[in-house]
Amino acid sequence: MAASTLQFPLPIQGVIVDLDGTMLDTIADLTVATNQMLVVLGEQPLPESVVRTFVGKGLRRLVERALARSVDGVAEATAVTAAMPIFERCYAAVNGTQTQIYPGVVAGLTQLRAAGFPLACMTNKSSAFALPLLARQDLAEFFSITVCGDTLPQKKPDPRPLLHICEQWGLAPAQVLMVGDSMNDVQAARAAGCPIFAVPYGYTEGRAVQRHEVDAIVATLTECISLIKKV
Repeated sequence: MAASTLQFPLPIQGVIVDLDGTMLDTIADLTVATNQMLVVLGEQPLPESVVRTFVGKGLRRLVERALARSVDGVAEATAVTAAMPIFERCYAAVNGTQTQIYPGVVAGLTQLRAAGFPLACMTNKSSAFALPLLARQDLAEFFSITVCGDTLPQKKPDPRPLLHICEQWGLAPAQVLMVGDSMNDVQAARAAGCPIFAVPYGYTEGRAVQRHEVDAIVATLTECISLIKKV
């Protein structure tokens, strides 16, 4: 990881937080849904450890990787399109049932809100799954804005979702911190001009977060508050 050239504590006016792998450990539900889909399609199920590496580019890419059985795999577009409604039915039935909130998330969000930072959730997961999941985990109340994978035409790593939130808040990207777990988050933040912190425990598509050019690695969300200041 390249050393950050920024001076801490960073002058920040808003914080955007990723969902899967940053706030919520959703891998058990995603694995169940993925394997139920594969069984319906006559394919062999995959270990959770493999499915974990497939998460990070949205549900369609997860399905494509599962069909190809490789993180770099490519499947026929028609096959992915046909598999998507099967996966969505399976996932809707289990969404949130085994999901766990990572340690420090509620405390970290509470600290940030108490310090006066507006909070947004940004995820590539579609609203049909992300919004019920946030509500089920009692996290929805923390966020003034939630941008899902179908809110805009673009998804991470495109910077547009971050820029959309900055525009809604009336803030410059440099004033808004992104907290995530994957290269998707890093690329989106860098392209938008936002500082980026990463947690080390999420879904990294097989690439350790320490290899990414982030401004800080925080063990939990509670560490963010000591590295930023409200301006």
